[in-house]
Amino acid sequence: MNGCVFCKIIKKEIPAKIVYEDEEILGFCDANPQSPVHILIVPKKHIEDLTKIDEGDLALMGKIFGAIKKIAEEKHLESGFRVVINTKESAGQSVFHIHFHLMSGRNFHWPPG
Repeated sequence: MNGCVFCKIIKKEIPAKIVYEDEEILGFCDANPQSPVHILIVPKKHIEDLTKIDEGDLALMGKIFGAIKKIAEEKHLESGFRVVINTKESAGQSVFHIHFHLMSGRNFHWPPG
């Protein structure tokens, strides 16, 4: 946790373009965007990845989806968006603090490449 870049962003030790914040959640623009709109949504509580969520975190996960909906509305993403959660290094997780990628502004394909 001490070296977690997202924890440092949450503590405002590292600057980020914040687009959403409440008591439990922070949303900010990705420093390496993969689409015209690429926002990371993170819980302020450090949770390493999806496999580390416990029963007490389920309400927080629901609030994150509510935050994603609010951000999508504020950013006028009516034409569509993608939400991605990478879990573990082999799946592409590079920061080990659970985070949700909200992406829009281009066409996406499945499977992603």
